[in-house]
Amino acid sequence: MAQLTVAWIDHHYDRDHAGLGRSRFAEHVWVHAKEFDDCWGDISPVGFACTAWRLATAPHLDPGFVRLHRRVLRAECSRNTWDGSLTAAATLVAPWPDALTRDRSWTRDRGWRGWPETFGQFLAPSQQELSRIPHARSTLLVDAPLPLADLPEVPEDPGPKLPELAERAVTVLVRELNDLLAPMVARLDEAR
Repeated sequence: MAQLTVAWIDHHYDRDHAGLGRSRFAEHVWVHAKEFDDCWGDISPVGFACTAWRLATAPHLDPGFVRLHRRVLRAECSRNTWDGSLTAAATLVAPWPDALTRDRSWTRDRGWRGWPETFGQFLAPSQQELSRIPHARSTLLVDAPLPLADLPEVPEDPGPKLPELAERAVTVLVRELNDLLAPMVARLDEAR
């Protein structure tokens, strides 16, 4: 059985929808190169990797360069303020906890529902649904360190390799997030 993929880079869409160059993400990185200003020459790759991830998952880059599994509502990277390490924060759609499913007397026959789904996607309930039916949507918050080993070195300035280095950082983060979250998301999918 193939391992579940939680995050992936959509190279095909990126190439097919590039404006001037060969990569929509590369163009996006150049437009937002100033966001890397605090990173140039840093001995730690964390800030650079976090900025690249933010650009790859930015809402205004729709769809994002990085795509996420339907259970992943949010996946962010940040520098840990305690030691400067790389931390991932993810919010996953989860089924109701056992304490709520074992005994449903708490529902008092109000028709409580969990996450609405449309075409396999988890959605927030519409205003119309909320006017008639109560919803309790469970999430699982994941905060975990990610290894730095394969992240690229931070350049001294925004040179010609900036988009390539940003893509390499994002590729490493995608791999690490898959390694971290895929087993958990697979179990959540099985629990349905």
